[in-house]
Amino acid sequence: MSKIEVDTIDKQSGSTVTVGGPGTNLVLGTSGQSVTLGCGATQTGFGRTGTVNWCTTVKTSPLTVASGNGYFINTSGGAVTVTLPSSPSAGDIVSVADYAGTSGTNNIILARNGSKFEGSCTNGALNNKREAVTLIFIDSTQGWVAVSDNNELKLDISYIAASGGTETTSGDYKIHTFTASSNFVVSSVGNAAGSNKVSYMVIAGGGGGGGDGGGGGGAGGFREGKCTSDPYADSPLDAGAGLPVSAQSYPITVGGGGNGNANSPWSSTPAAISGTPSVFSSITSTGGGGTSRAAGAAGGSGGGSGRCIQSGTGGAGNTPPVSPPQGNTGGRGASGCGSGGGGGATVAGSNAPGNSAGAGGAGATSSINGTPTARGGGGGGSAQPTSSGPAVRGAGGTGGGGAGAGSGTSGNQEAGTVNTGGGGGGGPANAPPHTGGAGGSGIVVIRYKFQN
Repeated sequence: MSKIEVDTIDKQSGSTVTVGGPGTNLVLGTSGQSVTLGCGATQTGFGRTGTVNWCTTVKTSPLTVASGNGYFINTSGGAVTVTLPSSPSAGDIVSVADYAGTSGTNNIILARNGSKFEGSCTNGALNNKREAVTLIFIDSTQGWVAVSDNNELKLDISYIAASGGTETTSGDYKIHTFTASSNFVVSSVGNAAGSNKVSYMVIAGGGGGGGDGGGGGGAGGFREGKCTSDPYADSPLDAGAGLPVSAQSYPITVGGGGNGNANSPWSSTPAAISGTPSVFSSITSTGGGGTSRAAGAAGGSGGGSGRCIQSGTGGAGNTPPVSPPQGNTGGRGASGCGSGGGGGATVAGSNAPGNSAGAGGAGATSSINGTPTARGGGGGGSAQPTSSGPAVRGAGGTGGGGAGAGSGTSGNQEAGTVNTGGGGGGGPANAPPHTGGAGGSGIVVIRYKFQN
């Protein structure tokens, strides 16, 4: 038996060095010795015991790691991105540890490199002081999974960043309020660990009140969607889910209120003047139905029908239909010269009880802007006295609906409140000018988590 003593064995040509041949039992090392795989080198055929070979060369800049190795990462100079192996196989293993105790300030980002990270298409992060983690690649469904961690492993957190409208904050949430048409510009889409959806409220312009004893205008359509994790107090019209956003500019349309209907003299029947829609992304709220001396128009909420028109009907709400409904029907006028109230976001407009007018339907209250605020009230109908007794005008619905005129008095009809989508009140009969109150303009509010 011969003995060869060398310091290095290297290839003569090609890329492979073969030690031993077919049928040869090869022994590397003797008792008390160790066989070391160089840092960064890989092996096949030896199996794995569930541990890694730690590289003692500390890493301070971004790197792509290899299966079977552990790495000490120094983030004292700033965050470092560690890219996991591409196209990993089941059983691949990697360990990463915070070298300098600075990962709580400067994170170690674990870039998934096309594979999932604990079942999510989201990067991971070591963001606690002295954190260390060992990851095993399981399969394409779960991807890399932490099998040991000296701290709670957290997903890399990022948040939506955007601009537009009037910007305010409520705790960890940013609020964009649009009272006129503009743009909502998203510069960062965030992720599920932080935020990647927005809550919204989209209210259209309210319908104009009818003239010459007309009914109240219907409220503008009221649509709301709250992200499940958002803590604010929503309205009964919440659709139960926010909207995902992408990095782009979203045109925002804020609908205007319909002008009050003149409807004078008695022989003329001008068309009802409805509010206009408000729009954000895929959400469109329909303008409130206007009204004249006759039947109310359909809309987000319907307009109330006018006085002395027994065959007149209140306009239909939730037109076109959405779920949850964006509004309600308007009330019906009575032969006693009372007019119907406009529909509101949560309550239909009231029918006129004889001489007295119907009230506008109630709106909805939401705290999306940080303060409980009612919007989307229907306009009240108008009324005039008769030989059977005095008239009582219809009250505006809670949430910006304008009250109707009463007792034939000019000028006491009310417009819907601006930026509530409230319907306008019905105008007076036999007391020029006969014009109904204008509907209130709409509003768009967008809200999302921007910090933790």
